Amino acid sequence: MLAEEIREELEIPEGLEVEVSNHYVSVKGPLGMLERKFKYPNVRLFLNDGKIVMVVDYPRKVDKAAIYTIRSHLRNMIKGVQTGYRYRMKVIYAHFPLNIKKDGDKIVIDNYLGEKFPRNAKIVGDTKVNISGDEIIVEGINKEHVGQTAGNLEKSTRVIKRDPRVFQDGIYLVERDGVSLRW
Repeated sequence: MLAEEIREELEIPEGLEVEVSNHYVSVKGPLGMLERKFKYPNVRLFLNDGKIVMVVDYPRKVDKAAIYTIRSHLRNMIKGVQTGYRYRMKVIYAHFPLNIKKDGDKIVIDNYLGEKFPRNAKIVGDTKVNISGDEIIVEGINKEHVGQTAGNLEKSTRVIKRDPRVFQDGIYLVERDGVSLRW
């Protein structure tokens, strides 16, 4: 027999303001405010006794997956407005030193492998990028924007038409939220 309802509850921590209306959720905390629309028609969202409640009546497999996806996004929003996200990246080069500078909503990378033309990486959303020497700090309250900005930086220095075992120059993610990933 199938379950008639799947119900997930997410506790709202002290000091946060959460509003839920018609599939829109906004979370306001000490670091800022995040808003998001969840486009899952079968999932009902509402507030109840300091909790965000997600309910699906007569769930299918895809509805169950949608509830857990929404729960993960809400957790990321709550953590973002409380503590934020911080990625540390390292600039690696062997012969040609990279010149990296911020220009509006993009990062300009000059002299990558001695190339004449600069490479660009887009800064997504309200993400803050600090460049100091051979270290780049990417910070923000939206996990998706911070991760995409870091990914754009790595992708912009991808080695093409060369042996990647020899040409290891580039910008690499080395630490995510205080957890070391390499070296």
